[in-house]
Amino acid sequence: MTSPTVTPPKPDRDPSTTAFAAIDKGATPRFARIRGSLQQLLAFASLILIVLVFSLASPHFFTTNNLVSILTAATVTGILALGTTFVIITGGIDLSIGTGMVLSGVMAGVFLTYLGWPLWAGVLATILFGGLIGLINGVNISVLGIPPFIATLGMMLIAAGLSLVISGTKPIYFKDHPDFQSIMNLSIIPGIRFPLGVAIFIVMIVVAAVLLSKTILGRYTFSIGSNEAATALSGVNVRRWKIIIYTLAGLFVGLAGVLSASRLSSAQPTGGMGLELEAIAAVVIGGTSLQGGKGSIVGTVIGALIMAVLTNGLRIISVPQEWQSVAVGVVILVAVYLDMLRRRRA
Repeated sequence: MTSPTVTPPKPDRDPSTTAFAAIDKGATPRFARIRGSLQQLLAFASLILIVLVFSLASPHFFTTNNLVSILTAATVTGILALGTTFVIITGGIDLSIGTGMVLSGVMAGVFLTYLGWPLWAGVLATILFGGLIGLINGVNISVLGIPPFIATLGMMLIAAGLSLVISGTKPIYFKDHPDFQSIMNLSIIPGIRFPLGVAIFIVMIVVAAVLLSKTILGRYTFSIGSNEAATALSGVNVRRWKIIIYTLAGLFVGLAGVLSASRLSSAQPTGGMGLELEAIAAVVIGGTSLQGGKGSIVGTVIGALIMAVLTNGLRIISVPQEWQSVAVGVVILVAVYLDMLRRRRA
C-alpha cells in the first residue's frame, strides 16, 4: 500500500527573498546596537541626575577643585574597571584586582626603595608584576580548570597576605624618589589643577577601547563570552586567549598599583578589599553583562564616574562612612539586578 504524500506547510514567508534576508541578517545586530546605546545613555543620564542632586544638596560639590577630585578618585577604580571589562565580557570574574593592586604598590616600594632601581625601571617592573598576577589567574582558570570565582578569590587572599609579609606590615615610603609622586599628582596644565594621573586614565580608556573594538583580541573576547564552546569548535585556542585576557587585566592592575601608591606617596600594605566590588559594579552599571558576551569601554567609564560621584557626594553632604558603604552596596545590588533583567528580556 502506497503511503500518502504529505505536503509540508507553506512557510509564512520565503527567507530567501531579499527583503526578509536583509531583516534576518541585519535586524538583530542593529537592534542589539540600539539597545546597547540606550543603556549607555541611561547610565549617562543617571550620572547627570546624581550630579544635579548633589549640586543642589551642597554648594561645595560643583566646583572645579571638587570635580578634579572626583576624576582623580575615579582614576584608580576606573583603570581597574577597564581591565575587568575584558574579563567579565568573557563570562569570567576577577576578585583579586583590589588586593592585587595593593601588592603591586608594595612591589613598587620594593623595586624603588629597597632595591634602588631607577624610576622608569621600577614603574615598568610594577606593571609587569601586575601582569604576572593576571597570568597566574589565567593559567589557574584555563589550564587547571579552576572556576574563575574560586581562582581569583584564592589570589585575592594570597595577594593580601603577601602585601603584609613583604612590607613587614608597615607602609613603604618613596623618600628617595620624589618624582614618583608626580606620576599621579603632577598638574600638567598651567594654572589648572589637572593631575597627570587623570591624563594617564584618559589614555588607558582610548587604549582599552581600541583593543576591545578594533583588534582580534576584542573579537575573541566577545566570542568567548557569547559561546565559548562554539568559539573553540571554530578553531580558536580559547585557553590561550583567556590567559592573554587575564594577563591584560593584570597589567591594568599593576598600573593602578603605581598610581595608587603615587597618590598616597607610599605603598600601604593594608586595604584593597572592596575595590574589586567597586570596579565590578562600575563595569556592570555601564552595561557589561555578568553572563558575558556584551559590554563596552564607554559604559565602564560612565559606571566608574557614577561610583566616584556617589562616594564624593555622600562625603560632601557629611553622610557617615558606614552609610556610604551601605549606599555602595545598594548600588552593586541594583546593578546586578538590572543586568539580570536585561538578560531575561534579551
